[in-house]
Amino acid sequence: MKPHRSALFLPASNRRAIEKAQGLPCDVVILDLEDAVAPEAKGEARAQAVDAVRGGGFGARQVVVRINALTTPEGAADARALGEARPDAVLLPKVSRPADITHAQALLRDLPIWAMIETPAAVLALPAIAAVAGLECLVAGTNDLAKDLRCTPGEDRMPLLPHLAAIVVAARAHGLTALDGVSNVLAETEALVAECDQGARLGFDGKTLIHPAQIAAANRAFAPTEAQIAEARAIVAAFAAPEAAGKGAIRVDGRMVERLHLVASERVLALAAASA
Repeated sequence: MKPHRSALFLPASNRRAIEKAQGLPCDVVILDLEDAVAPEAKGEARAQAVDAVRGGGFGARQVVVRINALTTPEGAADARALGEARPDAVLLPKVSRPADITHAQALLRDLPIWAMIETPAAVLALPAIAAVAGLECLVAGTNDLAKDLRCTPGEDRMPLLPHLAAIVVAARAHGLTALDGVSNVLAETEALVAECDQGARLGFDGKTLIHPAQIAAANRAFAPTEAQIAEARAIVAAFAAPEAAGKGAIRVDGRMVERLHLVASERVLALAAASA
């Protein structure tokens, strides 16, 4: 299991930020060629992203590159370059239908695809998008989605909650990773911590980030707590005991647990080990 607690966006035009990311405690580095890069810097950013992917040095962190939309000349050039460089995955923006992904796969020589869900059309097409073979991850694009919906999320993100839950449902139905959208708060504040906790409670695997100061809060929120680890160990040990053989439900610490709780507990322990 690979943890995805914290996925940090970095402008691929910023060589110093790329170098710094090699020592940051995030699980995923997303080199951005799209929103974070000025039009006149697109070519330089693409070259630096390719160099970073080929140069390595990121340790256990996954390296993902967000390309420009394939409807643009820059997007096509990004796809050609990354098809050769072979990052861990390519993040595709402005996905609105399954054909967007299959088109990208042909250009990217079947690299794993992560899809930004950031438009109303994408939300409506979620079941079909999530079913595309070769797709690995759905990423909530909350800023763009809020803009297109003309809603005002606020700190509780209430207008976006149905759409965030739909992303998680689609991901779970097809065995995909699901990442929550970014927070615009650039420091570890109560608002950021609450948003990370909300994403974890919704079922996301992690959160996309835009500043290193956000990493610690995301890593805490999307990793099992000590209490959850202890409970998982107790459940696994109880089902491993001889007296539990052949039973579908047993008593653990005064409550009934079933084998579905065993499966969940095994995942908790695997995630805890991977996060460590």
